[in-house]
Amino acid sequence: MKKLRIFTATLIASLTFTSCMSAYIKSVGGNTTPILERTYLADFNIAWQATLEALKNNRLDVSNRDGGYIQTQWLDNTAERNFVDPFGDSASYLKAQLRLKISFEKGKFKGRPSVRIKVAKEQLVQQDVLEGWRLIETDTVEEKTLLYRIGRIILVMNKITQAEDERAKKEIQNTHF
Repeated sequence: MKKLRIFTATLIASLTFTSCMSAYIKSVGGNTTPILERTYLADFNIAWQATLEALKNNRLDVSNRDGGYIQTQWLDNTAERNFVDPFGDSASYLKAQLRLKISFEKGKFKGRPSVRIKVAKEQLVQQDVLEGWRLIETDTVEEKTLLYRIGRIILVMNKITQAEDERAKKEIQNTHF
């Protein structure tokens, strides 16, 4: 019984302090943007090319392969942000824009090359002319979609590489010297 009380007190204290901390970070203007990440069992070059392929419809502002960082230019998404339920209480915006920041980390997993890809989205909105731009929290849909697309492209690239290797081995075995 005593252990249950201690556990409950610890749980309540940890929840209280973490919720207060996020409110404090927001109040001082800190970055509370969630960063989604996923680790892929692939070579860095394959992951980089897959990410560029997934972002082919977006203009890139920064593309630093050596530093493992990609940043898109600001993309106007006013129409998507204003596509709301007519009976909902969602606010409509005069202007909205977003950009994606993607970072890469090389690594090894059980002796195989791996890459951790982190995606963060900055969403700015303006409700009226006098308000100015303000950062709002993301719903993480674009980030999850991008990570999924990158994963599928990596899978296809790995399958193509594997098929080419098998074909090359068959051709080498079939040649007679």
